[in-house]
Amino acid sequence: MEGQNRSASPGSPTEENIWLSLLFNIFIPAMLLMQGQNWFGVSPAAVLVGALAFPIAYGLYYFLVRRKLNFISALGFISILLTGGIGLLHLDKGWIAIKEAGIPLIIGIVVIASLKTRYPLIKTFLYNPKIFNVERIERALTERNTHASFERLMTFCTIVLGASFFLSAALNYGLARYFIQSESGTEAFNTELGRMTFWSYPVIVVPSMAVMIFALWKLIGGIRALTGLSLDEALNTPPDGVDLDTESPVKTDSTTGKDG
Repeated sequence: MEGQNRSASPGSPTEENIWLSLLFNIFIPAMLLMQGQNWFGVSPAAVLVGALAFPIAYGLYYFLVRRKLNFISALGFISILLTGGIGLLHLDKGWIAIKEAGIPLIIGIVVIASLKTRYPLIKTFLYNPKIFNVERIERALTERNTHASFERLMTFCTIVLGASFFLSAALNYGLARYFIQSESGTEAFNTELGRMTFWSYPVIVVPSMAVMIFALWKLIGGIRALTGLSLDEALNTPPDGVDLDTESPVKTDSTTGKDG
């Protein structure tokens, strides 16, 4: 029922720990690629396999805990396997740049193409029940007869969202071309791959997230204008003890003192 306490049940998975994700997907692989051969005295191939094992293990852990695998997770897994394949098979180093640009480019194309389907991906990335009170928004759009304007807003935000992935593709390609100078399968290649991995977060993720946040900001502003809802009413993250339906504190049972 709308208006109930939306806190997770005791048995539900906790939210993803962003620091744990960064540790397993960025920092540990980067350090192993840069220093693994000096630390452990093993071959470049063994270092590469060891470094790739951490993001793969984290992805499997995420799936087992949450029992779900989304489109982005699947592409990330493919990206890891391609990186390992290029290094272990000693393919030309230029394939790294193509692979790095290819993954976000595919995502951006699919995001925009999804506008022509029944399930536009902006509803996965931005307009989803984890962020918005979708039922209330849809009800307000119907009451105000503003669904057509909302669809135009969603199209604009989808194009901006797709642009964030195109930006990521361009930055990925440039970063790979800058860092990867040695042939695959060598110690120098692993070191350069580690540096590229380390710098990918500030160089790629931050600008791409800025574009995505702009899309979210435009979506929030448009929803408020088209529905007449306040920010607290539109978002699905009410302050503690506040019922979004009544904008009053949650009722307390007079005998037990527990939330009603």
